[in-house]
Amino acid sequence: MNAPRIAAILELARARSAMIATAESCTGGMVAVALTELPGSSDVFERGFVTYSNDAKIELLGVRADTLAAHGAVSEEVAAEMVAGALTRSRAALAVSITGIAGPGGSEHKPEGRVCFGLMWREAAPVTQTVEFGALGRASVRAAARDHALALLLAALS
Repeated sequence: MNAPRIAAILELARARSAMIATAESCTGGMVAVALTELPGSSDVFERGFVTYSNDAKIELLGVRADTLAAHGAVSEEVAAEMVAGALTRSRAALAVSITGIAGPGGSEHKPEGRVCFGLMWREAAPVTQTVEFGALGRASVRAAARDHALALLLAALS
């Protein structure tokens, strides 16, 4: 975790009066933890959703069961619905979502280290991307996903 990067995110969000929300699956709240590590984060961090199970994604974020059935939890389609749900269910102006396979395991179609991200400003369309971190091991994939999500937030606020 990079304290200067976190400080920059918080400072830029503060300057824009933009509250931030997170919707996390495979990272289990690591982005929310990073954003709240520094004092004073409460004026820009609104809330975090940890939706590890499909049921939690449906119940807490409004991800559609048919989207999960058609694309699986690790998909840009689900990441888009997660980030949109985080904004709908919060007062935040900006949200990021993460869903992926940290490992061990995976499959031919969805390998270990595949993580899908969503980023969205309120009143805008979600932007999604998939990053293949590779089979780095569970802790390393989760840390890489956290850091990537923070970089997305920083870029969006810059």
